[in-house]
This record gives sequence, C-alpha cells and structure tokens, in this order.
Amino acid sequence: MKKYLYFGLTTFLVLMQSCTENQNSEYYGLDDYATVEKYDSHVHINSFNPDFLEFAKANRFRLLSLNVAAPEYVPIEKQQDYATEHRKEYADRLAYTTSFHIENLDDSTWQEKTIGYLRESFARGASGVKVWKNIGMEFKDKEGHFVMIDDPRLDPIWDFIEKNNKTLVGHLGEPKNCWLPLDKMTVKNDREYFAAHAEYHMYLHPEFPSYEKQIEARDNMLAKHPGLRFDGAHLGSVEWSLDELAKRLDKFPNMAVDMAERISHIQYQTVQDHKKVYDFFIKYQDRLLYSTDLVFDDSQNPKDFLKHAGEVWKNHWAFFTSDQIMEAPEVSEKFTALHLPRTVIDKLYRKNAEKWFPSQVLN
Repeated sequence: MKKYLYFGLTTFLVLMQSCTENQNSEYYGLDDYATVEKYDSHVHINSFNPDFLEFAKANRFRLLSLNVAAPEYVPIEKQQDYATEHRKEYADRLAYTTSFHIENLDDSTWQEKTIGYLRESFARGASGVKVWKNIGMEFKDKEGHFVMIDDPRLDPIWDFIEKNNKTLVGHLGEPKNCWLPLDKMTVKNDREYFAAHAEYHMYLHPEFPSYEKQIEARDNMLAKHPGLRFDGAHLGSVEWSLDELAKRLDKFPNMAVDMAERISHIQYQTVQDHKKVYDFFIKYQDRLLYSTDLVFDDSQNPKDFLKHAGEVWKNHWAFFTSDQIMEAPEVSEKFTALHLPRTVIDKLYRKNAEKWFPSQVLN
C-alpha cells in the first residue's frame, strides 16, 4: 500500500511542478487555449439562438457583437434586440456596439434623431458605435456627393460618442486589394469576396472615391477629434502594410485596430518578413485586438458554424502562440507562427478589449 501511496504522491508532485512551470513560462502552449480567458472583439450575432454564446463560454471566450447597417443583415434595430436579449442571460459573455442610419443625413432633424437613438442604445448597454463602409463607398447626399467619414455634418455624432466615453468602431474603406484586379490580390479570401461582391470591387468602379481618399478621410476625422477613442476594424483598412499602419498608430494615440478577417494579411506579410511582423506586435501590443468577423445567424446550421468557429479560433491561437510552420488556405506559402510572449497574448486576447471597451470589463 505504501508503494502505491508513494507513486501517487510522486505523480501528483510532478504534475503540480509541471503546472507551476507552465504558469510561470514566458509563453503559452497550444493546450493553454482551453484555460485562458479570451475575447473575440468583432463578431456579428444576428439570432436569438444562444448556441454561439454557449460555445464561446465553453471555449473561455467573451464576444463583442457589432451592429452594422449592411444590406444583407437585418435592420440595426433588430440587431440591437438580439444583443440586449442575449445580455439578459450572458452579460458576462457578451457586449455589443450599436450603429445608426446615414440615409437621412440631409434631413434637418437627422442629428437630433441619431443622437437620440445612440442615447437609447447606451442606456441599453451598448459599449460603442459601429460605422460601416456605406459611408465613403455607397451613400451620396442630395447634391450627389459621396459622404465621407470626415463630413462636418457627422462631427456632433463623434462628439456625443466621446462625451459618453464610448468607442467608435470604423469599417471605413476596404483592403487595398479592393482596388486591384482579382488576379493581383494578395490573399485568397479577398479574391473570393470581391468576385462575389462586384458592387464593392472598386477596381470596377473608378468613379468611386479612391483607396487613398478613404484613408485620408478617416485620418482627417481622427485629427479633428483627438479625444475620440477609435477602433479601426479590419486593421484599420491599412492591412497591406504594417509600416503604414504603424504611422497611424504613432499619429493617433487613441486609435487601436482589430484584426477581423485580416489575419491572413498578417500571415502573408509574415511570409515576406517574419521579424518585421513580430516586432510590430511587440511594439504595438497595447493597440491590437484579437477578432474574427464570425457571423452567426439563422440561415446556417449551428453545428457547422460552431465547428468552423472552433477551427478558426484554434488555428489563430496556434499562429500567435506557437513557433510551428503553418499554412492557411488564404495564403499561398507556408509561414512560421509568431510565438508571442504570454504577456502580449494576454493583451491581444483580453486586456486590450477591456481597455478599448471599458463597459466590457468583467468582474
């Protein structure tokens, strides 16, 4: 009996030592995915079905669901209903950002009505406000001019968001690939998206504002509102060059970016210059938010969606935490994972979400 007691105690001590060493390690391992609290700071939940939230809970994820005035989604008012209903049961797992309609901008009551809707949204628990590429790439005013994000008529909206200590999330413009022919695009997911959405493939629409005009308008808006906390969705639409993105982060200290649906662009640049990408993440570790752009709605088979979501989350975790040779369907060549220190991972996956969306902080 003593022999077995000794064996059991020894095994227990070895396991405890292993756990302690892992906790004290400078890096996370693949197995840590299951135990580390994480945030996905850019998803879209357009359903009352709670399956995605239950799945997120099982995988130690918190979710930020973004309302967006996209034509393929239900109206933003319904999206807000989805979020607020889910928060009754999952307030510890879900936060959301509201949005607003741009279509009646020429109406003299537009600003008042829009601020009223945002005030109601903040009272219902919204952590911020999402604006979309219809500003700059779709909507025209009564004079026939594209309305850009730095339009003075929008300034009172940004002032109201800043006054209420909320974050503006901006999907402004598109990846630079959008202005290239399909066969010149750098990643497969962009080729597939713009092949399917020719209305947003700006290479086919030279009469629309250029890529440079989109970024210039966004930068002008931030320069006018230096106190506004801003999260540039999709790597701030400067996904093609971390050098160019660094210039914006240096210029605008209240700007962060999420990585939603642009991690393939990071991987593409990792193929070209792994050290540059690694150094970028180290330098700007306080300004980057892990996110995916996963969309959950009633048109999908929930089991298929959750299988896909789990694969995406685990593959990204491996890219950021491990040092293995990887491949991704969006990138034509293999690449080496970034193997970021756990202190950086904690910021990408949790602390930065708490910082940039303060009402999302969970006790």
